[in-house]
Amino acid sequence: MNRAHKASPDGTSMVDAAYQNMRRRILDNVWAPGFQALEGEIALQLGMSRTPVREALIRLANESLVEVIPRRGMRVLPVSPTDMKEIYEILGALESTAAEMLAARKPDDAELQPLVAATRAMELALERDDLDAWAKADESFHEQLVNMAGNRMLAEAVFSYWDRAHRARMFTLRLRPKPVNSTKEHMALVDRLREGDAAGAATVNREHRQRANRELLAIFERFRLQQM
Repeated sequence: MNRAHKASPDGTSMVDAAYQNMRRRILDNVWAPGFQALEGEIALQLGMSRTPVREALIRLANESLVEVIPRRGMRVLPVSPTDMKEIYEILGALESTAAEMLAARKPDDAELQPLVAATRAMELALERDDLDAWAKADESFHEQLVNMAGNRMLAEAVFSYWDRAHRARMFTLRLRPKPVNSTKEHMALVDRLREGDAAGAATVNREHRQRANRELLAIFERFRLQQM
């Protein structure tokens, strides 16, 4: 068996383990945009050989998360204001379609419970001033909303942009005003879903995403960021 693909104790390959570990560091901004490291340095941090690290870097480069630099390892790629504006426009359109599809089924309280629970988790996190827990619950809400629509290809399209949006959200999490509006908007969306108001659900979600986009772009402008 090739050592690079040797199974780890949880059944994943060494390449998969390297890929998931590095990807999580990038998305959570542990490795911030512009971060550079040699293959050997990364391998040392991860406690594995350079071969799986090299293969994992190729996968990350294909996702536009890193640039592989010959003989110099890799560099984490930034996200520009234009990138984020376009990503939020796409997410807003697709998520609003998902909300419309879900509302058309007029889901009952039992089906909507995961969305209510995620919103309540957001409220509790804000009461504790735990922004990381808030962000996790917020993402759970949106992920479940998309999956509950029941359209696999729509979900795949949304999640193909999810990681870059997550990166920007985590980067700006403590630069934004306290996110009290999100919980109110989520509950308004749940109400529209429960009523079977497809047009209303789509509108609430679209306006929610548009507000988030405006806040994000305002941070770029306020701090004179050309990228993140």
